[in-house]
Amino acid sequence: MTERSDAADAADETPSIAPDALPERLQSGDSMTVLDVRDRDEFERWHLTGDGIEAVQVPHMKFVQAQATGDVPDLVTDLEEPILAVCGHGEASAHAVDLLRDAGIDAANLAGGMDAWADLYRVRELDIDAPARVLQYDRPSSGCLGYAIYSSGEAAVIDPLRAFTDRYDADATDRDAALTYAIDTHVHADHVSGVRALADRTDATAVVPDGATERGLAFDAMTVGDAAERGSETPASHTQQDAVDELRIGDVTLTVLATPGHTTDSISLRLEGGDSPILFTGDTLFLEGVGRPDLERGDDGAAAAAEQLYETLRTHLLEHPDETTVAPGHYSDAAEPRDDGTYVARLGALRDRLDALSMDDTAFVAHATSALPPRPSNYERIVAANLGLEDVDADTAFELELGPNNCAVAD
Repeated sequence: MTERSDAADAADETPSIAPDALPERLQSGDSMTVLDVRDRDEFERWHLTGDGIEAVQVPHMKFVQAQATGDVPDLVTDLEEPILAVCGHGEASAHAVDLLRDAGIDAANLAGGMDAWADLYRVRELDIDAPARVLQYDRPSSGCLGYAIYSSGEAAVIDPLRAFTDRYDADATDRDAALTYAIDTHVHADHVSGVRALADRTDATAVVPDGATERGLAFDAMTVGDAAERGSETPASHTQQDAVDELRIGDVTLTVLATPGHTTDSISLRLEGGDSPILFTGDTLFLEGVGRPDLERGDDGAAAAAEQLYETLRTHLLEHPDETTVAPGHYSDAAEPRDDGTYVARLGALRDRLDALSMDDTAFVAHATSALPPRPSNYERIVAANLGLEDVDADTAFELELGPNNCAVAD
């Protein structure tokens, strides 16, 4: 039996907000000060954001010193209440909250700290007319979205996260379904993929885009791609016959669309049936923007990638009817969830909402290559891990992917 520290016991008794209550609090727009008592480098790498949120860093050691001198209120003189205190595990911040409340300040602790926030993973069934059950997985701390498709006792997971491999397996077991495929829409740069881990854990087949081969894919996987796009220029080492352009799950079919631009290997997946198709667009098209074009080819190649993304949108995605449901791979603070908390939208609504979708090619390239957010932390190592070029253990993988995804060009 693991012994608990006195600090952990004290943290349990401190007024707190549970991680699963935090997303709605952040999205509400209500004013709140987030007091981060971690070290400066941890804070700068990743901290809580949102409309109405003022994030302030005051290291825990200052609270220890102020406790001794009786100057705790001086540390937060200029901060508006209420205050939510955070740290790595929730213990140092609980100590700060206890001191603040003793001084009459309205403060609460984030239970479990930023680690518990990163561990939060929610699932909701999409309320859409579809020929299969479609679940959306949501990691609020990073805005990563994944999907599970269930049909006639079979299931496929799109863009799984390695950190939650056991969750997909357990959910399929609960639904009496066999996992047949674990699919990535591209070589991700913001999180460690779960396709290999899920294939190792279950009977699922790991599936990656055909273009990942040219990027240095170093593990065995089924490759998929749009045969019409590959044409006659497919390298002899990786023939068209090696890759398929459809995946069957129970009674439904996922059709593969080559949608390069964000990366050279990016694909989208179309699920037919119901009133209209569902497009799982990965990092090509979001609810609040389009995929950034610089992560694979850098600043020098960003313009060419943006031109490719422009053609992708015009010829592969925007040709779909307005009723098509777009299910993206990520969301940011700028995205608006539906009333049920899911992040999907009709393509027609995105045409009206996103200026980027009505720009000409010159304006689009300028838009997609300017004012880009910082690249995701550790993205080069994450890409190497997702190609199988670097082995990382579970703890390292978890640390590598902490923080916002920053994969979108906001509209």
